[in-house]
Amino acid sequence: MIYRIVKFGNPVLEKPAETVTVFDGELQKLIDDMFESMYEAHGIGLAAPQIGIGHRIAVIDVTFKEDPKAKLVLINPEIIHTEGKHTQSEGCLSIPDFRENVTRPSKVTVRAQDVHGKTFEKTGEELLARALMHETDHLNGKLYISHLSALKRDLMKRKIRKLMKAGEW
Repeated sequence: MIYRIVKFGNPVLEKPAETVTVFDGELQKLIDDMFESMYEAHGIGLAAPQIGIGHRIAVIDVTFKEDPKAKLVLINPEIIHTEGKHTQSEGCLSIPDFRENVTRPSKVTVRAQDVHGKTFEKTGEELLARALMHETDHLNGKLYISHLSALKRDLMKRKIRKLMKAGEW
């Protein structure tokens, strides 16, 4: 099932997501649907709040279907180590058609659970590090625009409000 991506302005995007405690077939189905929804939207990462589900689940595939082994499922992830800095243009499926330069760590280690509840650690660099931070931010109720200057963030929000008034958001 392909879920509709929730856009900026929906309160679910700005609330910390709830911890997942049940690891069953329903969770596996949701994760499969999340990958399908992410690919349909041409994204490389998707957090459950972005489809209106307030649970700590994220899926990532920085290869966008090129390497099936690159598919990553993060349940209840926590960032446990970061190093370096890297600035790059970043966007978000929940804020379509907007991109801004965001500085994030260039190397990130996350501790999470897999679909069976088994804890693991994953370290990523460059794009994977960015995706790990971006999706974990979503699960903490933060959007990438919170990393922008107040001026850039306000300009973006103003443009979005105009789109909302015009019925285009």
